[in-house]
Amino acid sequence: MSPTPFAQAVHAVRSGTPATDAARVLYAQLTEDEKLWLLDGDDPFWEGQAVMMTEGYNVRPIVHGALERLGIPGLRFSDGPRGVVMGHSTAFPVSMARGASWDIELEERIGEAIGAEVAAQGGNFFAGVCINALRHPAWGRAQETYGEDPVLLGELGAALTRGVRQHVLACAKHFALNSMENARLTVDVTVDDAALHEVYLPHFRRVVEEGVDGIMASYNSVNGEWAGQNAALLTDVLRDRWGFEGVTVSDFVFGIRDAATSIEAGLDVEEPFRQIRAERLPAALAEGTATWSAVERSGLRILATQIRFAATHDAEVPSVDVVAGPEHRALAREAASRGAVLLRNEPVAGGEPVLPLDGPALSTLAVIGRLADLPNTGDHGSSDVRAPQVVTVLAGLRTALPHVEIIHVPEDDPVAAARAAAACDAAIIVAGYTAADEGEFADPNAFTEDLVGLFPPHPGGATQQQASMAGIEAIDAGGDREQLTLREIDEEIIRTVGAANPRTVVVMIAAGAVLTETWRDQVPGIVMGWYAGVEGGHGIADVLLGQADPSGRLPFAIPTSEDHLPYFDRNATEITYDRWHGQRLLDRLGVDAAFPLGFGLSYTTFELGEVTVRPEGDEAARATVLVTNTGTREGRHVVQVYGERPVIQDRVLLGFAPVLLAAGESRQVEVPLTLRPLAVWDEQADDLVLPVGEVDVRAAAHAADPHAVTTTLPLA
Repeated sequence: MSPTPFAQAVHAVRSGTPATDAARVLYAQLTEDEKLWLLDGDDPFWEGQAVMMTEGYNVRPIVHGALERLGIPGLRFSDGPRGVVMGHSTAFPVSMARGASWDIELEERIGEAIGAEVAAQGGNFFAGVCINALRHPAWGRAQETYGEDPVLLGELGAALTRGVRQHVLACAKHFALNSMENARLTVDVTVDDAALHEVYLPHFRRVVEEGVDGIMASYNSVNGEWAGQNAALLTDVLRDRWGFEGVTVSDFVFGIRDAATSIEAGLDVEEPFRQIRAERLPAALAEGTATWSAVERSGLRILATQIRFAATHDAEVPSVDVVAGPEHRALAREAASRGAVLLRNEPVAGGEPVLPLDGPALSTLAVIGRLADLPNTGDHGSSDVRAPQVVTVLAGLRTALPHVEIIHVPEDDPVAAARAAAACDAAIIVAGYTAADEGEFADPNAFTEDLVGLFPPHPGGATQQQASMAGIEAIDAGGDREQLTLREIDEEIIRTVGAANPRTVVVMIAAGAVLTETWRDQVPGIVMGWYAGVEGGHGIADVLLGQADPSGRLPFAIPTSEDHLPYFDRNATEITYDRWHGQRLLDRLGVDAAFPLGFGLSYTTFELGEVTVRPEGDEAARATVLVTNTGTREGRHVVQVYGERPVIQDRVLLGFAPVLLAAGESRQVEVPLTLRPLAVWDEQADDLVLPVGEVDVRAAAHAADPHAVTTTLPLA
């Protein structure tokens, strides 16, 4: 059998032909209908919706632009980022938990595992590199990103991209300024160039430089135009300023509002079905509001992206046996323990910290809370992974402590909880949130007339369309959080149990900051456990019992008051974003965080010694920091390097590096730095401009570390 035209294009690239040239040859063989076919999903809208309502969301690849006649595979979509949404895959800890690891190498390994599971299930396009900045902890989809800081977001997003691309195409999202959930389909975000390029875009630029294959536009409007048809973002920034060569795709169903505007603005693929473009683009081309040159531009990008990837990847497709297999579950367990953040660990009777618990010495343990035995891997929206099995915290503790009598009190009953705790050697309280409290949000009953108008006519007529609309279910999720504290009953249980048992530890399950001011001083131990994935119970038990060092560090700051956060209205139709949120806003206000960015305790102690910094090119540098484990056991530290921006007078993260040290060991740790966060937007230059002169640099354990070691870096 002779090779298909697509295979011939791939061979040409392997032989030295540029991918764009090979794409042009292939594109010339398409009919007009096939050229339009590339620009959206392959399934008719109402048929695709029916499949989602019966089979479930993305249980198999959602295909865009496949052309069997020419051998073009198309983009075969799988959602994320918790893992592969298709089938019954490995649910890793949510991205925020992985962000708390500050571990680039670990995230790349997770990316490789995710890419393998996508490929094994017939996909080739993983749209789960989620890197939106956590502007406010109430954001319902905080769990899908890595934190509040552009450098942390960019480096972990780049790591996931590298890992995924060992097997399939990687797509980053949501571009851009997507950090509200309930109003995501209606809100217009106003932002100036300074905040845009200094705060909200650097991490997208970083993954573009890493070679990400796709960029998904967000639902929201930016400066008056929907992101999915926003030429300033999709063309001026992404293509002209950054040189992105991959494919741009819309978010699902409501990602574009106009066929002609979107194609002219630079949006290549409408996802996930044949919808607005299939119905309206031919007429727009006939009228001249859309052009065939724009169609060709997108078509060439779509083909070149697939050809380029295929030409550089010819490894055997992984077996389906890798999906949720033992190696990936072990990796999920490692990630769960690596991301757990020890926030408080006070001495108890005998003078030793409450953690780690002495497993062999325990005879009884109280495990309190409705979440202790609840499989709770995150929300039930588009990132939900249908894991075949989930280990709860209670199950993890029972497996780790087979000799211990564990008393579980799941009821919201402070009296019963305190009674059980008083009768035990120690108490573990598992408290926090579920999908009902935070997550993706969609309510068809709230769809405006404009949104419903984006649906194509139902082939069965108006009556059938109404019936199909009625069958579209709301996503079972809480949207943006209504409160930043635990439930009142949870706080009451914490206080009563803390009073009943001096060895009480609270494990918090959440995606973002939880305010703890009313109770944190009343228990000796607090661990941020996150939505920890399929092996979360084992991973958390590993930390509580000292089998793993709690080496997680907060990927955001936790304030003492909501007054120290930026303005947030989850139902806003208009909002303005500026430079200030998270740790940098706290610094600007001159208030201490309850727990600063990068904070996390260990079961050992560390000391930072001399730091030196040397430039490496115009926008990079390298810090060398002496780190010593001054404690009595092995532990992992995260060295964080911050710089002071003299013009803005704020402190920004420049780089980080984890290091594992034996007790008493010292090591010189190399920390690669990016100098871009020091730059300030210059309107005249229409670009970010670095300061000139000496810049203060700090090597620290966290953003507010009083023991940080300082030096200076000269900038020409």
